[in-house]
Amino acid sequence: MANNNGSAFAGLAANSDYYNTLLALAMLVGRFVPIVLALAIAGSLAGARVHARTRATLDTTGPTFVVFLLGVIVIVGGLIYLPMLILGPIGERIVG
Repeated sequence: MANNNGSAFAGLAANSDYYNTLLALAMLVGRFVPIVLALAIAGSLAGARVHARTRATLDTTGPTFVVFLLGVIVIVGGLIYLPMLILGPIGERIVG
């Protein structure tokens, strides 16, 4: 209910006070609890102590960070799309 903007489940006659109240509570909890948790995490990170920079610190403005970031993007993209490119023709041959 919280994920589909209050639409009733298929075939469920949700036009009663009981369902309207429970579904409204589900939407409130489903929408605001994640927001409050995200704000709590952000607050705890904002209050964290800043550590001194050392030689082991990865600078986010340098070329090493850019190479690592692009590498992660390419690897994750490959892991998402390459199995489909390989399994697609196999599935078409089986169903075929």
